Order: sequence, then C-alpha cells, then structure tokens
Amino acid sequence: MPDQINISRMNTPDETVIELIRHGDTRAYEIIMRRYNQRLFRVARSILLDDDAAQDAAQEAYISAFYKLDTFKQKGCFSAWITRIAVNESLMLKRKQAGGTAENTHISNNEYESEAQIEATRAGPADELANTQLASLIEDAVNQLPDSFRCVFVMRAIEQLSVKETADSLGIPEATVKTRFHRARGLIQHELHPHIDQSSMHAFEFAGKRCDGIVFNVSKRLDINLTNSNHQGLLPKLLTSMLLAIKTLIHKVMLRR
Repeated sequence: MPDQINISRMNTPDETVIELIRHGDTRAYEIIMRRYNQRLFRVARSILLDDDAAQDAAQEAYISAFYKLDTFKQKGCFSAWITRIAVNESLMLKRKQAGGTAENTHISNNEYESEAQIEATRAGPADELANTQLASLIEDAVNQLPDSFRCVFVMRAIEQLSVKETADSLGIPEATVKTRFHRARGLIQHELHPHIDQSSMHAFEFAGKRCDGIVFNVSKRLDINLTNSNHQGLLPKLLTSMLLAIKTLIHKVMLRR
C-alpha cells in the first residue's frame, strides 16, 4: 500500500491519487473532482446546453467513475477516461430528456480536412473588460453550433485539450477532431475571429460555489467523509457557516453554566 499523502497537495499525479483511492483513502477522490470539475462541467454543458443538467451529468460521471476505478488501466490517460464517462452520461441524459435516441456524434471520413487547412488565428489586444464581454459573445455563438461541433470546440478552444486527448475523450479519430474544430471555428469566426484565442478560454466560467456543490453531493452519495480532510474549503460555505454557528451556540451555553 502506498504511503498516505497530504491530500491538500492538489498537484499530486492522477496515478498516485487513484492508487490511494484504490487502497481505501476515498477522501483523496476530492482531488480528482476539484481537478476535473470545470472540464467535465464544460464538456457536459456543450452537450446539454443547460448549467443544472451539466452539473447533474458531471456528478453522475464521478459516481460512475468511482465504481469503475478498478477497470482503469494505469497506462491509459485518466483525464480522457473520465471525460469520456462524462460525455456518455451527458448523452444518456440528453436522450432521456428528449425521449429518444441521442445523436450519433460520428461523421464520415470524407469530411476529413488536412491539418494544413487549419489556420491559426492571432488574438488582437483586449483588456479584461473586453475579454469578459467577448466571452459572453462566444458562449452565445458556441451554443448555436451543431452538437458534434460544439463539444469538440469546447474541448479544444476552451479547455485547451490536445487533438489526441479530445479524440480519446470522444472516441473519434483525430482527423475528425481536426475537421470538426476547423468547421466550428469557421461558423463563428466572422464576428469573433480576431479575439477568439484570448477570450474563448474564459467562456462558461465555472464558479467555486458550483464546484463545492459537486464535491459535496458526490461525496455524500459515495459516503465519503470530508470533514477531517486536510484540504481547506472541502465543505460548501453554507455548511461551514452552520457548523460555526453551532459551535458558537454551544460555547454560549457553556458560559451560562
């Protein structure tokens, strides 16, 4: 059994964290959740187009991944593995919402375009306020993309994943990733092309409160006790405030005796 580590070290490699979890230190799963919360939320939202539904899909992905950890092969890419689970959960939820069959995200090989055809854009100068406004414009533009293009665009342009990791996460060829990304950018570049590289990564920002909520909800369902963890901010702020209020009340009662 590997030595226990201080789980407040959020830079601990995935492989080490997974081994800790497999050997009984389930609290270490928080590291995984906080590390991938924003990515899974963004990917899920690119499929579901709804914040609350995306959060539900991300939570279900963590539950599923936790029980499947023994099937993960250490030689594989964990980030792509768990992202793929989130994609599947999102597609299942989408199918359930629609009451039908989820869209087939694969496209034919004749849609392939060589990498040489993908032109890199140079972001123009913009201050922080401008980037915030542009991020909002990009969110609207991304929401209008076809489903299969949108997911690839979020992974490549917003989450900054490599072509290979995007392909592994979606279970599609790298050539397809390149094609979809190229075409997605083509659909929105008329208005946003000069600024897209600087502003896109700020789209669909993931708030700390929602991040804490996912950690808390998943931990509760998995019966993982985070109260004694060394990492600060494990409980949502509301719960922390309640605990402090209870401690203050007890202290006042003791003083009256």
